[in-house]
Amino acid sequence: MGRAYRGAEHVPTEIDWSADLPVLAVRDELIAAIAQHQVVIVAGETGSGKTTQLPKICLAAGRGRHGLIGHTQPRRIAARTVATRIAEELGTTLGAGVGYKVRFTDQTAESTYLKLMTDGVLLAELASDRLLKAYDTLIIDEAHERSLNIDFLLGYLRTLLPKRPDLKVIVTSATIDVQRFSKHFADAPVFVVQGRSYPVEMLYRPIALQAATSSEDEGFDDIEEAIPRAVVAAVEECLHYERQQGKVGRGDILIFSSSEREIRVLADTLRKYGPPHTEILPLYSRLSVSEQQKVFARGTGRRIVIATNVAETSLTVPNIHFVIDPGFARLSRYSYRSKVQRLPIEAISRASANQRAGRCGRIAPGLCIRLYSEADYLARDEFTDPEIHRTNLAAVILQMQTLGLGDLERFPFLDTPDTRLINDGYRLLDELGAVDRQRRITAIGRQLARLPLDPRLARMVVAAAPLGALQEVLIIVAAMTVQDPRDRPHDKQQAADERHAQFRDADSDFLFFVNLWQVLQVQKETMTERERREFARKHFLSWLRLREWRETYRQLVQMV
Repeated sequence: MGRAYRGAEHVPTEIDWSADLPVLAVRDELIAAIAQHQVVIVAGETGSGKTTQLPKICLAAGRGRHGLIGHTQPRRIAARTVATRIAEELGTTLGAGVGYKVRFTDQTAESTYLKLMTDGVLLAELASDRLLKAYDTLIIDEAHERSLNIDFLLGYLRTLLPKRPDLKVIVTSATIDVQRFSKHFADAPVFVVQGRSYPVEMLYRPIALQAATSSEDEGFDDIEEAIPRAVVAAVEECLHYERQQGKVGRGDILIFSSSEREIRVLADTLRKYGPPHTEILPLYSRLSVSEQQKVFARGTGRRIVIATNVAETSLTVPNIHFVIDPGFARLSRYSYRSKVQRLPIEAISRASANQRAGRCGRIAPGLCIRLYSEADYLARDEFTDPEIHRTNLAAVILQMQTLGLGDLERFPFLDTPDTRLINDGYRLLDELGAVDRQRRITAIGRQLARLPLDPRLARMVVAAAPLGALQEVLIIVAAMTVQDPRDRPHDKQQAADERHAQFRDADSDFLFFVNLWQVLQVQKETMTERERREFARKHFLSWLRLREWRETYRQLVQMV
């Protein structure tokens, strides 16, 4: 950590256990298990309280005295909101006893004893703290998501634990395939916590005769076009169901969506054709903190929350009585034939569909309307493919080479990666000059590994410096690592294209970003923030994504 651990001085002596959550029913057993075992697996349905209560149980078990309790989340939005909630329950200021660290924000202090972070942040810390000595306990949350970062962390921890007998690890998961996690850690004990589950009535309202498995299927465009109308009809059906139950005005509605663009379309449609006196709230990772917090604040009337799959397991949206599930999510998938990492929209697995349905059975009997048939549901894969089976592995290989962890084929992953993907990763690194013919890391490879970028983008940065093009390339690379700041609303595409045309360059699509950047920099010196926001709106540019682009550029400048 670079400084002595001071958090132990601020660990609370008394902990408030007043929360009425299922996980607290096995609190004493968990405290005993943490004392007796190096690894404990905690499986529980969403809403069982494991995310907020496990850190407190670790404190009660005497952890956090010799190093930080590190608590990882797959998403930034979850790390921030969970840290806020736990800080409230422990009666400490956010950023003091309880802090969080995500890609662009470090809200921790010397007094911090509990640190929420993304799993990517913890992985990045391996470069300077190979034995993770800053921590005496690690909670790896939402392990069932099986992201590449989670799988890499679980493999690394298995090799680290014999060297750190004092380190305790708690792995949490929804009740999905938990025995695999237990077996991975030498038959670690498993605690299954039942969530507060009320009955959920399932209604199937398919919007197409032919099921589609992804956005690349013929017929998907018709489904995508039909979703807004089907959602409005499903909202009406939820309200009719509520009237029949005699509980008018009691419950909020959660609608799952596969992309930010679809969220905006659904929000506009519901504002025009949905029920009156209803608050429409979007929820996705790139929203500002204040916008995200609206979802968790008490509303005065009925609310309809439209969320990406961040609301599937990472966050618990309060007061949800109804779920509307179109059955799709955006999933990153690499093709070793075309050498392209794509982001198709795909039909979700049965496990994901069940997680979504469970969001409306936490506080009262719920209703879930699926916009696909029961036959379609039963034909879907049981689980979502782990990311290690659908991504380019060049970045993982590079990280392992830098850390001296040996061959990827022999690394203790939960699932062995496809040999074709491993060979493809080495081939790409060879083309970039990051490894030699014996697959050993080169000086260029070590430079690439120090940049938190896709190896291809990192190679652009390394090549730009001697050519005198570093600033321009950093602008372009920063733009390519965030979502495109250009907006093209469905009903105003031509107007948006005309506005964007003034920043285009005849010779290069990439120079669009450099031209736009230069205009924005001049504005920063001559305009107020309100004027710049208005400029962005008129030119069909997302203010939030512009801000993320600027912050990414600033971080990269510091690193190089």
